[in-house]
Amino acid sequence: MSTVAQNAKPKITEIEGFGIDTIPDADRTSTPWDLFRIQFGGANTFATVLLGTFPIAFGLSFWEGVAAVVLGVLVGTLFLMPMGIFGPRTGTNNAVSSGAHLGVRGRIAGSFLSLLTAIAFYSISVWVGGDALVGAFVRLFGAEDSQGLRIGLYALLGIIVIVVVVYGYQFMLLVNRVAVWANTVLMLLAVVAFSGTFDANFAGSGEYLLGDFWPTFLLSALIAMSNPISFGAFLGDWSRYIPRGTSNGKLMLATLGAQTMTLIPFIFGVATMTLVASGDYIVGLIGAAPVWYAYLIIVVAFVGGLSTGSTSLYGTGLDFSSVFPKLSRVQATIAIGAIAFAFIVAGRLFVDLLGAVNGFVGAIVVTTTPWMIIMAIGYWNRRGWYSSDDLQVFNKGKQGGRYWFANGINWRAMVAWIVSAVLGLQFAYYPPIIEGQWSGVAGGIDLSLIVAIVSAAVLYVGALLIFPEPAYAFGPKGSRIGRTTKATVPAVR
Repeated sequence: MSTVAQNAKPKITEIEGFGIDTIPDADRTSTPWDLFRIQFGGANTFATVLLGTFPIAFGLSFWEGVAAVVLGVLVGTLFLMPMGIFGPRTGTNNAVSSGAHLGVRGRIAGSFLSLLTAIAFYSISVWVGGDALVGAFVRLFGAEDSQGLRIGLYALLGIIVIVVVVYGYQFMLLVNRVAVWANTVLMLLAVVAFSGTFDANFAGSGEYLLGDFWPTFLLSALIAMSNPISFGAFLGDWSRYIPRGTSNGKLMLATLGAQTMTLIPFIFGVATMTLVASGDYIVGLIGAAPVWYAYLIIVVAFVGGLSTGSTSLYGTGLDFSSVFPKLSRVQATIAIGAIAFAFIVAGRLFVDLLGAVNGFVGAIVVTTTPWMIIMAIGYWNRRGWYSSDDLQVFNKGKQGGRYWFANGINWRAMVAWIVSAVLGLQFAYYPPIIEGQWSGVAGGIDLSLIVAIVSAAVLYVGALLIFPEPAYAFGPKGSRIGRTTKATVPAVR
């Protein structure tokens, strides 16, 4: 652990002053427990519950749905675990850290992925939290459900989320501290609330979304997998506040523990979806619940919406404030929040919002996973050695440094990511948004993730072997993969 004297933690009511720049050692006051808490709090919400309802909506039985979400969460967590180790070593978020492998300009790929994730999960959180309030107005106060009521409540929740994010990291820790315990208690109390109506032998509709069991089962697993994968671009936002020198084992264990615990809201979603006959899930669930439990659903769905929305929006606002230097972290956060809210309104009024979200989470899995593979291979190849100053070159409006490569882009990693993501999407099937031209080659079974992972690993390692990186990009122990070339570090100017 670091022996640097640490400053006192900022007050929760202080607006966070740090942008994308390297966090000084003295201000790294978080622990792996905080990393656990903010992940679990950000995912232990009704946004995750909603993802858990998909298997039943797709026609699976209760136990088949449970198996699908367990498989998806565990596989996704294996890919996610290394993504928490960059922050303590680089002092910045994962998108900027990726500049060591994709180039300081090429790291914009990570910014794109965080934007995609923020829009999807901010939308889900505001959507679900807003629907919880709609359910309250309809059942408990006799209001009439309408598009105007929904949009008004979405706007209220969306604005509150933006306010939380503007205050920053410490405020988010507080929200997630509440969400972890409140939502966990809620999920467990469901055993009491629905003990007389839930049937674990629920057999499903018998009409599989994709026609057969295995394609539908794998689609359900991939949707569950999107939840841990969605944290890939964001873990560095929080782990950068953990002291350098913290063991990789503790960091990865925090992620494993947090994501495994998300099986609570996932299985809650699978189980309670069997009780909702039709219509909007949250409104239907509140209608099916005992009155005492309906009140709890409303309160905690609202708090959970704040938690998931803030963890999604925070990193994207942070990162885009560096991509567009004229925007501060606060301005970038408000801009991204406004774009995501427009997506929610358009989805509610003009298109199938559930289908749009399905397409977004599919795109997250297929495009983010190969990026994570490249990051993990790059970390292993570099032996965990990074130059924090050189990672910040582009953010400061300068050129040069160890990670400048070819005009700011490392085409070895960039080509590997682009090709693997495009190939993966050609095999993907997330109706009605994504229907790849080769999605039916395996009898309807989705091969997109396998194709994306394998192609990313093969192309990136192959590029490192054929086109060796300059020796100055490595620490004193050098490269693990192939040889390096001798060159002079480009001057920063």
